[in-house]
Amino acid sequence: MTIFEDLPTTPRSEELIDKAFSRAARAGHAKKGVEAQESMLQTAANILSDNLGNVVTSWPDFDDIDPFYRDMADAIVGRHDLNVDTLRQHLSQVMWASRQCEKIKNEYHGRIRNADPDTARKIRKQAFARLASVTRQVEDDLLAIADARDELKTLPDIRPDEPAVVVAGYPNVGKSSFVNAVTRASNEIASYPFTTKQIRVGHFERDRIRYQLIDTPGLLDRPAEERNAIESQAVSALTHLADTVLFLVDASGSCGYPLESQLELRDEVVEKFDVPVLTVCNKSDQSRDVEADHYMSITEGEGVDDVLDAAVDAVDWELELPFEEN
Repeated sequence: MTIFEDLPTTPRSEELIDKAFSRAARAGHAKKGVEAQESMLQTAANILSDNLGNVVTSWPDFDDIDPFYRDMADAIVGRHDLNVDTLRQHLSQVMWASRQCEKIKNEYHGRIRNADPDTARKIRKQAFARLASVTRQVEDDLLAIADARDELKTLPDIRPDEPAVVVAGYPNVGKSSFVNAVTRASNEIASYPFTTKQIRVGHFERDRIRYQLIDTPGLLDRPAEERNAIESQAVSALTHLADTVLFLVDASGSCGYPLESQLELRDEVVEKFDVPVLTVCNKSDQSRDVEADHYMSITEGEGVDDVLDAAVDAVDWELELPFEEN
């Protein structure tokens, strides 16, 4: 389960106002006179303040989450012209509204208590108008938070305390096919670029250790500032997740990209990331015309297990056993 998976649905402003005022009306019917107006104010203000506050407190603190999740959040909400910093600003505005509702309740409570019933009713209606106005002021913030929540709920369950093998390379070189072949994952496979819309995770076990096999979106060989949000996700995975990288190349060229370009991207990965990078020539039944660490053909079932063994050796992960006293 990811840190974003349990985020509750973000309400709309009018939804909150209707909920608060309808419950306030029910609370008022149970009492009379000034006491009824006090009860209505307290009920409506508490509902608005609590619900707006819960929108904010349900989110994790981005300063405390794993860097992978922060970068992924930046990439994913970027589709809505957001990033983590602007999302924080939206959350801050909603928290402001929550506190304003509490202030309005406190401000008007004393005025109602010291008024006659007719005046108390007028004061309560003024308070309701202000409560509604404050809540409507953060409608755009609530919409932005809702969009971010809907996108981030689709993030895969990545565990920083488990070893990760990242499968990288140009589109259509067989990344998803490899992950599906050796794990329980079932990722969409097709022969067009960016079939993998976001990072997917499969798992396999060796010697009681569970390994995460990360299927990244296709990486194009171009400067980081020119990469789109999907490509940024792959870069984030390589930066924060990889204990080793399997870089798949297609020497046959059937992927649609020149081998020279694929190797240039491989060299960039080797230079940038301080983890073992194994060059794997896939589709070796079609061509082995490249110097690689390993050769395999997923379609023919050749060399796949050897590549997986090599990845495990490169990760070199030791199982932590509980301490035992003699």
